[in-house]
Amino acid sequence: MQSVDIAVTDLASATTKFFRRVLPVMLVMLVCNQLNRSNIGYAHEHLEADVGIGAAAYGFGAGLFFIAYALFELPSNVMMEKFGARVWLTRIMVSWGIVSFLMAFVQNEMMFYVLRFLLGAAEAGFFPAVIFYFARWVPAGQRGKATAVFIAGSSVAAALSGPIAGMLLSLQGALGFRGWQWLFGFEGLLSVVVGITVYFLLDARIEDAKWLTGKEKTALIDAIAREDAQHTKATGKQGADVNRWKMLLNPQILLLCGIYFSVQLSIYANTFWLPSIVKQIPGTTDLSVGFLSAIPWVCAVFAMYFAAKWQDRAKSKRPLLVVALLIAAVGTFAAAVATPVLALVFLAVAAMGFKSASPLFWTIPQSGLHPLVLAPAIAIINSLGNLGGFVAPFGFGIIKEQTGSVVPGLFALAAASTLAAGLVYFLKERTTAAARSTDDPDSRDASDNGIRLEAAGAK
Repeated sequence: MQSVDIAVTDLASATTKFFRRVLPVMLVMLVCNQLNRSNIGYAHEHLEADVGIGAAAYGFGAGLFFIAYALFELPSNVMMEKFGARVWLTRIMVSWGIVSFLMAFVQNEMMFYVLRFLLGAAEAGFFPAVIFYFARWVPAGQRGKATAVFIAGSSVAAALSGPIAGMLLSLQGALGFRGWQWLFGFEGLLSVVVGITVYFLLDARIEDAKWLTGKEKTALIDAIAREDAQHTKATGKQGADVNRWKMLLNPQILLLCGIYFSVQLSIYANTFWLPSIVKQIPGTTDLSVGFLSAIPWVCAVFAMYFAAKWQDRAKSKRPLLVVALLIAAVGTFAAAVATPVLALVFLAVAAMGFKSASPLFWTIPQSGLHPLVLAPAIAIINSLGNLGGFVAPFGFGIIKEQTGSVVPGLFALAAASTLAAGLVYFLKERTTAAARSTDDPDSRDASDNGIRLEAAGAK
């Protein structure tokens, strides 16, 4: 009994060290990722005035990022498994920083399209690599918290991106550069510096972590191995009998793709078009638009904090995910029929919903999928779901150019979130004891009501 208590203590200590040492590094990386991904939302009108990129071209270019992201996601994740997280995450960050820096010198629509496509190719694999990293380092009982904190970082980044973009855009004419050139140049170089630093801070394997004691390493390795064995037992197959590519055709995984697609529609419609919506408020400037655009994302941070506290205590994440999606739907619908000022308020409500939905969503495949299929499955879900990042900005661009308003697009987002809420109830979710207790490793069991992959996974 004493040895079990010591093992539990070592496991808790190792997890705490991960949260204190590794998670902050991941959050800084995510902040850089979001800054470079979304900065064109603030540069939109400046690019139109200086380069001649209209609403439809802007929306198409913004969306091209996600076409490349989807095409290169799975190959990138496979390469991450081959080279390790430290090397591959460094490569991803440095390459996207270079491409983002080159955006400062865009001269026409075609160059804009090419650079946005290259940025998507450079960033491909980042999010699945981080989620897979969590699955290999964090016990199931704390994984939801780690994912929630990480994804909450995207809201923090979005909240910071507005004021930062406003200040950089205010450097118009400094050293002979336009404000939008300062925006792309500074944030691109920042990612390069952070990417190089990451190489010296991350460890590829638990065994390589010098900041863990020998007992902590053993406890953490044993906990992850025990969970892998339970997942294998739940599928009724041993690792050698699993065909992970056939697993990816499982209807449950396709259903996960559809739900995540809806979440991404809302996230990226707001990411790329929120500044334009805020500019409809009379008397706004680049700087004030930047600060006002931060309001929905700040609200989302608080919502995600409470969602994180609730989700690790819940046996099932599905009811919480449904509530989050419905809040997003109601907030978006209300914003479509409100005045510009009230629309900002309701979009803050919507952001609390769709941003909270993201970490709630990811706990389901993390806990339910076979360990051999986890990495490619996450890549497939993320890449296909992220196509919502193409449809949303491109669709909004066409709507804006044809009607002069984004209101019809907001109605479509509300409908998509409502549909996704209904689809959640078709998910088969495995509820494990680890989701209920983080202290008793022997209490974790793999129940039979999980995501069933036997038929699709058998050779």
